[in-house]
Amino acid sequence: MAVAEIVTIGTELLLGEIQDTNSRYIARALRDIGVDLYRLTTVGDNIKRITATLQEALMRADVVITTGGLGPTVDDPTRQAVADAFNVDLVFKEELWDQILERFTYFNRTPTENNKRQAYIPANAIAIRNDVGTAPAFAVELGFKTLIALPGVPREMEHIMKTFVVEYLKKRYRLEDEIILPWVVHTVSLGESSIDEIIGEMEKLSNPTVGLLAHPGQTDVRVTAKARSAEEAQQMMEPVLQEIREKLADYIYGENEETIQSTVAANLVEQNLALCVLEVGTDGLIHSSLAEHLSPELLSGQLLDVDITHETFNALMHEYREKKQADFVLGVMLTPQNQFLELYVALLDNQNLQDYQRIYSGPSGDAARWALNVGLDQVRTRLKKLKGIG
Repeated sequence: MAVAEIVTIGTELLLGEIQDTNSRYIARALRDIGVDLYRLTTVGDNIKRITATLQEALMRADVVITTGGLGPTVDDPTRQAVADAFNVDLVFKEELWDQILERFTYFNRTPTENNKRQAYIPANAIAIRNDVGTAPAFAVELGFKTLIALPGVPREMEHIMKTFVVEYLKKRYRLEDEIILPWVVHTVSLGESSIDEIIGEMEKLSNPTVGLLAHPGQTDVRVTAKARSAEEAQQMMEPVLQEIREKLADYIYGENEETIQSTVAANLVEQNLALCVLEVGTDGLIHSSLAEHLSPELLSGQLLDVDITHETFNALMHEYREKKQADFVLGVMLTPQNQFLELYVALLDNQNLQDYQRIYSGPSGDAARWALNVGLDQVRTRLKKLKGIG
């Protein structure tokens, strides 16, 4: 089975000027043909460092895929770095230059002399046509090892992955339609360490594998299976998923693409219940997230830019319940408390008001998302009880 590494190239990535979306796309493409991805590395536009990074990657992996550094300028060093990694020269390919000229002619543009750099590839490389850009890609084979250099422009990279790379890898490594299928179970209100205590033994499985990923106020349980087909992978995962669902039943709000806001919204619609949301210190994140799934008839709310006591806040919740004719009012206050943030959550229905406080000490940029998960979990739990579940 082939093992791969991805090397993204570009100083702009290290400076945080652009976000790397290429790796996610490539990782999913490799996953879908059963190639194990073990490492992702980012390196700046320095020939020596790129060369060393590629040589190290080739010692570990069967397939190394690079993105970026194939442009026409001096600070596009990938071609030379790959040539140095394989100890060969760069050679000019007339057919690549013709393809570049063809692209420029199509857009009624005139290439500059430095565009000729893009027609040079390592002497032992296989040229890969780029039909949507001017930077040709290439592949270098050495025994069982393969290095594939792709453009950094996402549209160009994706096109070459679809039209060449996937089928090329399947043929070269005799990948018999094996896939890696992930399944994600979303939990809330239970920390990563607590979940590890409950399902820790399952995390030792080899196929399917089980892993945890923590988010603000939420922990995902990822189950991944490798098989010949999606159906076979699903069958392999099902007993594991069922055990996870049983052990974490009270804390699971959804799976895969489901979000806590979509789950809460679906339950409100199903039970025809209206919710009003009052927020302080969250920038209105909870209401705006729910508004993507609920009509104004079932959702109302107010962002309050005031410093008020819990008692005053609770009184406002009662007022808004009458004013908006809501079945529930969710109140969420996120306010500074010394060096931390205090979260106050209250849920009001026609029976009573339940409230509690928590202290948040994590990154400030994650506080609103954490408050959203904590607050909406109160609504989710209440709706489950109304429905007679749990």
